[in-house]
Amino acid sequence: MRIVVVGPGAMGSLLASFLSKSKEEVWLLDKDRARAEKIDQQGIIVEGVSGNWQAKVRASSNPQTIGKADLIIISVKAYDTKEAVLGVRPMVFENTRILTLQNGIGNIEIISELLGQEKVIGGATNLGATFLDPGKVRHAGKGETVIGRIDGKIPVEMRSIRQIFNAVGLETRISRDIKGLLWSKLVINVGINALTAITRLPNGRIVELEWTRRVLREAVTEAVRVAKRKKIKLIYDDPLAKVEAVCEATATNISSMLQDVLRKKRTEIDFINAVIVRQAQELGVAAVVNSVLVDLVKAIESSYKLMEA
Repeated sequence: MRIVVVGPGAMGSLLASFLSKSKEEVWLLDKDRARAEKIDQQGIIVEGVSGNWQAKVRASSNPQTIGKADLIIISVKAYDTKEAVLGVRPMVFENTRILTLQNGIGNIEIISELLGQEKVIGGATNLGATFLDPGKVRHAGKGETVIGRIDGKIPVEMRSIRQIFNAVGLETRISRDIKGLLWSKLVINVGINALTAITRLPNGRIVELEWTRRVLREAVTEAVRVAKRKKIKLIYDDPLAKVEAVCEATATNISSMLQDVLRKKRTEIDFINAVIVRQAQELGVAAVVNSVLVDLVKAIESSYKLMEA
């Protein structure tokens, strides 16, 4: 099987590194030619909870060089999904499957519109990854990866993906309700990402401080209310307790959105808290706290150039 991981960021680099341990042909697709050449020559250095090791990963900026792929894993930022999918078209053939392991809601729909829903597999991962440098990543936390199709079907190729992931140490299972799972992951991100990005605190601190914990609870409550109105079944009996437990379990982790802010990069706020705001408006319910969080993150993004001056 030829597997192509799209995106050399924290998660893409970590996934490509682990998958390189398999017997499959693994590539990393990077739109930056110089960076791709460096990774192709030097590999990826991994440190953290899985130890300190170096993965030999083939990398290219040219889809034509890689050729037709059996599995394409999209791990770019949600706002880059459309561009990334258009870029992988030369690698797609009849039996190609596209797996999205991204934050937020809307990625499956974007990919399905461009390549067809029958090719798309949704997914969510609780792996913790921190980008250090091009070709260097910290494995910040172990966690389960869950994959599934929107229609609930479990074709043979999905079982093969699960087998490959598990064989290299990426704990993976299949779900028939991937929509419920993605919304459950969204609820967690709603509680953590924007708040950590604004306060610049690691995950654990936002539940230790009464002020941030109160904001977290309000943001999560709004998200759960929207999910219930949409009749989406969340996988946690107590979503709020789950968010707080994730914060405690990943206490020292720097969230992906805080990583973006620290690097003065665009965040995925439009695909996380802003989803709750938009859905709440359509349903006629309140999402005041999420609206404020969105505005504050947008203000931070717009201030990057001012802070450099």
